[in-house]
Amino acid sequence: MKRHLQTHSKEKPYACEICSKTFPDRGGVNRHLLRIHTKEKPFACDLCNKTFALQQSLNSHLWVHKKEKPFVCSECNKAFCTTQRLKLHTLIHTKEKPFSCEVCLQTFTQQCHLKLHLLTHTKEKPYACEICNQSFSQKSHLKLHTLMHTKEKPFACEVCNKTFSYRGDLKRHLRTHTKEKPFTCCVCNRAFCEKSHLRRHLRTHTKEKPFSCDFCSKQFSHKSSFMRHYRTHTGEKPYCCDLCNKAFSLKDDLNRHYRIHTNEKPYSCVICNKKFSQETNLNSHYRIHTNEKPYSCDVCDRKFAQKGNLDQHYLLHTGEKPYCCDVCSKEFSQKCNLNKHYLTHTNGRTHSNEKPYCCDVCGKKFSWKSGLSKHYFAHTNEKSYSCNICGREFFHKSSFHSHCLTHADEKPYSCDVCGREFTRRFHLKSHALTHTKEKPFVCDICGKAFSQTGNLNKHRRNHTGEKPYSCNVCNKKFSQQFHLNEHYRTHTNEKPYSCNVCGREFAQKVNLEQHYLSHKNEKPYSCGVCNKGFSRKNTLKVHYRTHTDEKPYTCDVCHKDFSQKSNLNSHYRIHTNEKPYSCDMCGKEFSQKKHLNAHSFTHTNIKSFSCNSCNKRFYHKCSLNAHFLTHTNDTLYSCEICKKQFPREIDLKIHVRVHTKEKPFACDMCGKAFSQLGNFNKHRRIHVN
Repeated sequence: MKRHLQTHSKEKPYACEICSKTFPDRGGVNRHLLRIHTKEKPFACDLCNKTFALQQSLNSHLWVHKKEKPFVCSECNKAFCTTQRLKLHTLIHTKEKPFSCEVCLQTFTQQCHLKLHLLTHTKEKPYACEICNQSFSQKSHLKLHTLMHTKEKPFACEVCNKTFSYRGDLKRHLRTHTKEKPFTCCVCNRAFCEKSHLRRHLRTHTKEKPFSCDFCSKQFSHKSSFMRHYRTHTGEKPYCCDLCNKAFSLKDDLNRHYRIHTNEKPYSCVICNKKFSQETNLNSHYRIHTNEKPYSCDVCDRKFAQKGNLDQHYLLHTGEKPYCCDVCSKEFSQKCNLNKHYLTHTNGRTHSNEKPYCCDVCGKKFSWKSGLSKHYFAHTNEKSYSCNICGREFFHKSSFHSHCLTHADEKPYSCDVCGREFTRRFHLKSHALTHTKEKPFVCDICGKAFSQTGNLNKHRRNHTGEKPYSCNVCNKKFSQQFHLNEHYRTHTNEKPYSCNVCGREFAQKVNLEQHYLSHKNEKPYSCGVCNKGFSRKNTLKVHYRTHTDEKPYTCDVCHKDFSQKSNLNSHYRIHTNEKPYSCDMCGKEFSQKKHLNAHSFTHTNIKSFSCNSCNKRFYHKCSLNAHFLTHTNDTLYSCEICKKQFPREIDLKIHVRVHTKEKPFACDMCGKAFSQLGNFNKHRRIHVN
């Protein structure tokens, strides 16, 4: 009776000798000493050896082993191990909350909940971690925290055997197997598997943004978004992957990252059975089947299937570039572009030539995983994307979309400087560099700079001699893919490019473009030294070498230098004795095509070139030019040794060999050498006959 009266008078005559906390009875003091100060747990379970501070706690624990719940609720028939838990449960039905906070008057169904609530007023955190000294207001929070240090995961999924540190995580995981979504939105009836997801979703209806940043006052509807933003100010990344040590600012990001290592893909499409590691990726994938584009631009009304694409699109209108390089302060509209740009400073894969991704079929290596994924199509020959208009098939989705724009005649990307329009954003970016003259990609061998990383990679093959593209007909190798494509036409004799004026066909587009200039008689490229005009830029480059005397191409056999690569290739045939060009009339073979063309006139007996002075006719223009000099008495080329003069440069070169005793033409049968090609050819006939 006395003990009961104390519940009304709130009298607490018994005090703890250590912390002076008061209790209404002596048993409360004893329980307090065991739990808090002495940490003594004298009561042990005979089955699992778990220890308890109180006999009552041990008795409640024993029901766990018995699997028996004798106390049943009369309202909902839910069963419990102890009468105390049943009493607490009945308060849910009666809505009774007998425990009230004296500070804010909030009421609670259980006294332990009131005690926990009081800590929010006192800011007291009595439970501290022995490892990192982090303190907590609740003992249960401390227990959960210690699992971070012990890496213990006592809760296992019965379906896939995945383990979890917390029981709540296991419950949420089980719903990925059962597809259960018990939480439904009262506005749009959308269902969710977690209550927290429903809470976040409701804010899309209420437009509520309860989380505000202390640094920039930006508001957020989701706590995770707020924390992600907040840590952009603090730079904090408290969650670390124990496999690769990568750090994250949010735990959800860490959990998603773990699936990269485990290759777990728990979300599956019900239409095509494709699996995904993240639910957001699955939702985005569904829109491929439904063709749904729920996100619309307020400026141009263009629609997008994903919000991220809409956000990136907005930057085209605003011109905003929120991502800035810490090294050179260059700004970017997309974070992925900033990450690629960082490589130019850190000697990343673009410059170090590191290629960590290897094809398991042919062994070819790639710098990026996306490059390896695209390369696999070359082995499978699978073209998943087909054009509905012309039937053309494509390996990659991006190529397919770009092709579709050619039918629609749509060019959505335009240059702000000159107004030129493009079907692909990549082409616009490449074009923009022609205005800025920026060349951010530098060769680490020779220092030459390029505006595009692809051009740098092609250039590097000049140093390494790498030729990764091989013809499957003749096994000839090439350093660039388009050179291989052009080479294939020598086997197929395909000439897909035709002139609209004269109908002449060409195997290469660049040859057609140069041919058009012959109709216009246009020569847009002029030499800065002698003002001579040229229709092709490459021809101008070759012409410059006549002024600089540059000869960058060297023969590996005799070390002779040449100003043009084509001249070097022709020269090689002297050593190999290769004659790929043959006359259709007499079968005679030639090492160079121009020699075949000159020879063909001997069959037709047509002399197309006539001298204006004496009307003498010639088969070849070069012979006519040499003949002109006999009328003008011009002696343009003079020997530096004997001062003898010659009308043609070739005549001077042949003459110089008289002084140098050079004999570059050697017979591969008897070893005899000659200074002139004509004499060499005459000698070879001795062996043939």
